[in-house]
Amino acid sequence: MDRQYFYSIMNGEGTLDYELYLNTKALLSCQKDFREFCNRDELQFQIVHQAEELWMKLIAYTLLDIDDYLQQENTNRVVTLFRRVHLALRLMTEQLGLLETMSPKEYQEIRLQLGHGSGQESPGFRVILKMPRLIWESYKQYYLDAHDLTIEKVYHTDYSHSDAYIVAEALAEFDELFQKFRYHHLQLIHRTIGLGAKSLKGRSVELLEDGLRVQFFRELWDIRNQMTDQWGAQYGVVRDAIGEH
Repeated sequence: MDRQYFYSIMNGEGTLDYELYLNTKALLSCQKDFREFCNRDELQFQIVHQAEELWMKLIAYTLLDIDDYLQQENTNRVVTLFRRVHLALRLMTEQLGLLETMSPKEYQEIRLQLGHGSGQESPGFRVILKMPRLIWESYKQYYLDAHDLTIEKVYHTDYSHSDAYIVAEALAEFDELFQKFRYHHLQLIHRTIGLGAKSLKGRSVELLEDGLRVQFFRELWDIRNQMTDQWGAQYGVVRDAIGEH
């Protein structure tokens, strides 16, 4: 059977209820026409990046819901929704592996189609970078200040595995998973076009590498350092070997 036949039906007719609800006619037309691809991997490249944008849209929308529930101190909903965010971040990271099935040569051919574009221009990525401050302010106001708590009290002197602790750990996991996504994205670039390439030297690489050093919720990471240093001052910075006890 002629291959063009399959190409013609892949987008569906867009008339069935399922197609109408999901708007599949528009969704499946968001990629280039099959005859316009620069190579056979370009469809994958477009779909992966478009899927990333959809996941980030869901994450950003969910973070707004989380902010509402933080202000209500509805911890159950906050934790449930953070699980959704965490799963979406894991899916985003995992699907980057699809792009590793391309050769560097095929990647270069597709890269030419992007013009001056880069992942730094992603609307989803840019909005997610701005949202943690909002989330932190609500957490601080309603889970800490309203109960005369500090991060030090939550994790150490008044530690009770309270709601404030549970939410703080959900925040820390969000922070960690986003950094893992950024790390895997950087490694993908390293594998496909090389971080030492002249076209990436300067601002592009600096933005990528600087991003790996950004922590959304610095207080949650600093408290771990402070607690360990405090215990180290009591037990000794260098711990005794088991045989010395």
